[in-house]
Amino acid sequence: MCTVTYIPTIEGCIITSNRDEKITRERALPPTVYYIEGKKIIFPKDPKAGGTWVAHSETKIIVLLNGAEEKHFQKPSYRKSRGLVVLELISTENSLKYWQSIDLTDIEPFTIVLFENNKLIQLQWNEVEKNEELKDVNQFHIWSSSTLYSKEIREQRKIWFTNFIQENNNPTPEEILYFHQFTESENKEFGLQINRNDTLKTISITQCKVTNNKIEMIYLDLFE
Repeated sequence: MCTVTYIPTIEGCIITSNRDEKITRERALPPTVYYIEGKKIIFPKDPKAGGTWVAHSETKIIVLLNGAEEKHFQKPSYRKSRGLVVLELISTENSLKYWQSIDLTDIEPFTIVLFENNKLIQLQWNEVEKNEELKDVNQFHIWSSSTLYSKEIREQRKIWFTNFIQENNNPTPEEILYFHQFTESENKEFGLQINRNDTLKTISITQCKVTNNKIEMIYLDLFE
């Protein structure tokens, strides 16, 4: 939800997401198979709103990050949870086409990483307009939420990620999970796994591995 990496592999790709959340929020339900609009969707569920921050069908993956380009001012309430938008997008036949027509009025800003039809696309909503950007599927990518990490810190995390890739040119899923869990572990404010005053923590890590067009999800619940 707040840190996402994309790593291409010979067989496909690996997308990994850290969820940073207030510890007072109700614990998420572990990944389960759901059927939405007749499609088999797998995702961990947020009991509060019924949505999710990461989901995959048999053909695509969607991951949510809070905020768009830069940090926004949060309103007291919004029309609909961003996690429900994820479920709408994942359950449509063509997520990109649906994105282009969806009404996002009065929905909090967000960024979505979409892997569909072997294309990697960044989708953003900043409360004013939608934006879509095609990313190179053969390159390594990292995203950090603008609501929790300043531009300078996001750039610093890109350096950590670049160093990791240089040291592990073809990282295994386990090595990627280690990166997400233990990089700059002493830095509780801006390391990959945060703990800000026992109030805001990295509470889970979810990884989707694409191998020859088959998708497998791994879920680490870090909630204490």
